[in-house]
Amino acid sequence: MSVNQQTVEETKQQIRGLVNEIAALAKSGATAEEFYPEFLQRIVTALAATGGAVWLLDDDRQLKLQYQINAEPTVVAPDGEDAERHRRLIKRVAMTGQTLLVPPYSGTTDGDAEGNPTRWLLVLAPLKHDGNADGLIEVFQRPDTAPETQKGYVRFLQQMCELAAEWLRSQKLRFFSDKQVLWQQADSFARAAHESLDLKETAYIVANEGRRLVGCDRVSVAIKRGNHCRVQAISGQDTIETRSNIVSALNRLATCVVAAGEPLWHDGSTEDLPPQIEEALEEYVDLSYGRNIAVLPLREPDRGGKQELGAAGEVDRDHAHRGAVIGALIVEQIESDLPAEIFRARVDLLYEHGTRAIANSLSHSNLFLMPIWRTLGKTSSLFKGRALPKTVAALVALTVVTLGLIFVPMELQLEAEGKLEPDARREVFAPIDGEVIEVLADHAAIVQAGQPLVRLRNRQLEMEMTELLGQIQTTTAEYNRVRGVLTASKAMEPNERRQLQGEEFEFQVRLEALRDKLRLQRERAEQLTITAPIDGMVVSWDVEKMLRSRPVMTGQVLMEVADLNQPLHLEVQMPDKRMGHLDRRLREVDEPTLPVRYILATHPDEPMSAVLPREQVQLRAQVDPEHGSTVQMRMIPDREELLQRAPRPGAKVIANVQCGKRAAGFVLFHEVYEWLCKFLF
Repeated sequence: MSVNQQTVEETKQQIRGLVNEIAALAKSGATAEEFYPEFLQRIVTALAATGGAVWLLDDDRQLKLQYQINAEPTVVAPDGEDAERHRRLIKRVAMTGQTLLVPPYSGTTDGDAEGNPTRWLLVLAPLKHDGNADGLIEVFQRPDTAPETQKGYVRFLQQMCELAAEWLRSQKLRFFSDKQVLWQQADSFARAAHESLDLKETAYIVANEGRRLVGCDRVSVAIKRGNHCRVQAISGQDTIETRSNIVSALNRLATCVVAAGEPLWHDGSTEDLPPQIEEALEEYVDLSYGRNIAVLPLREPDRGGKQELGAAGEVDRDHAHRGAVIGALIVEQIESDLPAEIFRARVDLLYEHGTRAIANSLSHSNLFLMPIWRTLGKTSSLFKGRALPKTVAALVALTVVTLGLIFVPMELQLEAEGKLEPDARREVFAPIDGEVIEVLADHAAIVQAGQPLVRLRNRQLEMEMTELLGQIQTTTAEYNRVRGVLTASKAMEPNERRQLQGEEFEFQVRLEALRDKLRLQRERAEQLTITAPIDGMVVSWDVEKMLRSRPVMTGQVLMEVADLNQPLHLEVQMPDKRMGHLDRRLREVDEPTLPVRYILATHPDEPMSAVLPREQVQLRAQVDPEHGSTVQMRMIPDREELLQRAPRPGAKVIANVQCGKRAAGFVLFHEVYEWLCKFLF
């Protein structure tokens, strides 16, 4: 007896634990996929039942199986007489809200027969909250139990249904909260989509706001032009690179789907698709990595007919949009994972508002001369009410300015940039290849013509001179030997003497050639000491650091020497596009020079005078890396005026060549007119 009592206590403790787990599960906020299996498994375990099932009423008030454990196949089958009798029974229990025990193989036999076609005792308890029926819980129990035990099954199941009803209440509150947020998002999207009638702006709003509404990764809008679709907007992108591979592939996919006229819902499978759509889809998926892609042709709404409603009252889009195809809506899931039914419902909501907004914008944009009518509409308000005096005053001011631009003369000045350079300046070149071994004059050093500036060393030249000296010595020794033989041997055969005389002449000629080569090499060696070409100052910066131990090549510029006591001139590069006005001015006047006003970068607030001689304008244009095609010209500044500013050679100069009086409008806007003539007219 004590053992049985202990077993009873353990069983009760186990049941209490299961009840506590069910209560905690009901308050945990678990999803339906998590709640129903755990909930039903614990009920079946607590009642030691054979199995069970959870049934919920759908929107059409029909019971739908949510989860089952070891349920009889005959009662959960979609059709069959036993399944129909069982369905009528549980529906009555769910609608009436009464807990019921149904014995095995029991029921009615009238026209709407209902009953229990199984060999198990059915324990049925309704799920309801706030007086509304939500469904029921069904438990398959052994029928050979005492009546008091069966009543205990009913009480326990009623308590569990109350816990489940609490979970259902929290789920419905969450559902209504999510739905309220969705309604607010839909309302915000509808307001934004219909805010503007500009096609491009509307397409961007539909793409960006539509992505937030659906909760997907990317939304794109393509507009049909002729037989092809072109992407007008992609969510998250301010501009579209039309030549990119992914945009080109998206254009082809939208064109193929629009040509077919049917929506495309892609979830990874390409079966039963036309070859053209399948090929375009696979190409785009390879580039975009989209998992779920919806491509919906945008059609003109049926504005004249009455919209037909579906079973649940929603708009039947197959009848509401019968017009011509105007584009395509592309919705993609790349990383997001919305359930299929939620994804489609939100895409349909986006489609309904988006297609109407885009159709309205397209119709508005296609009106004849719409930009002109829009401008006229905006300006009409300027001639009404209090705005009229301000408008008249503005028109009068505009007229005065226009007449001033036509009749008031201004000096036409052609601007060019250049440098201030001394007349006497020479660049010091390397006359021979070598390595700098000594720099004798650094920056700002005063030098005289012929003064050594740099010493070079040419090891190749040294080797050649050493080799020549050796050859001269060898040839001299051979020459002296032959002469000594001729002098010492007086009784020599004639043939032998003639041979030695020939060798003597050959050595003499070779010796003269080697001495000439040595003289030339010594002249080259003298060039290793580079001298100043003129009297002046070294104006190159940090010569010692730049040249010390540095190899140089023939013709390389090493430094620059300038005589700063001589006059300075302006080396100016006039852009080729302004030379037409200068040539015209030179033809109009007979003066040998044109006046010039210039400023130094070192004194930008002090304009100075110069002249441009006719002969100092280069006859051909040349390409400058910084200014493009330019014409070189040399200007002569006022020497006294310039010396007062302590000018620095190489200073930047901005010069304005005076080309006579012209209309103020031409002077101010001639470059704009020339640009328009070049690129537009």
